[in-house]
Amino acid sequence: MDQPAPRTADLGFARVDVDRAARTGDPEVVYGAGKTPDQIVAILRALHERHPERAVLATRLGDEALGLVAAALADADVTVDAVARAVTLGPLPEPRGTVAVVSAGTSDAPVAAEASLTIRVHGATVDRIDDVGVAGLHRLLAVRDRIAAADCLVVVAGMEGALPSVVGGLTGVPLVAVPTSVGYGASFGGLAALLAMLNSCAPGVTVVNIDNGYGAGVFAARVARRAGP
Repeated sequence: MDQPAPRTADLGFARVDVDRAARTGDPEVVYGAGKTPDQIVAILRALHERHPERAVLATRLGDEALGLVAAALADADVTVDAVARAVTLGPLPEPRGTVAVVSAGTSDAPVAAEASLTIRVHGATVDRIDDVGVAGLHRLLAVRDRIAAADCLVVVAGMEGALPSVVGGLTGVPLVAVPTSVGYGASFGGLAALLAMLNSCAPGVTVVNIDNGYGAGVFAARVARRAGP
């Protein structure tokens, strides 16, 4: 009688959840902060061995880790996204549905990039709409058709965090807001944007934690996959 596949891979320093895809539809992701490059490579390889047909993702890698991980996996299907501070191992899935990632300014790019890469790894198409913050509302109004065409929105903003409220007032597309730690002193490292988004008067605005592009990307991809053909 065949034995069931193990639910974890014991690497000594970590017990990797290789069964998550069966439970949730999405494989485990490697959170790179605090891990050595060798640990990140080992976890990526363990996940890729279990799911060779789809990409696995490692996020929050420092500059040194990005280079060392890429070199260690040079013989594999590895892609490095320096802006997102992330790497993928394996092929990206065929996308279903579209998520528009809407960011307020260029300083929000790392979080928007993390969300975008996460969305692709988790099986949806990405439409990046950058630099449409509320300081120039004409820029946002010029892309209303792209926003309305998406199956889900990820809206990324720092400073006072007003952009998700404005977007939420222009469309009924499901929206997840991401506060970033971008801003001057009174922004308190993104706390001002987080509170503004939590207190949005636009209905239907869902909020994730500060700089959590990954969490927003997973949510939005799941919405888009169910909405897409």
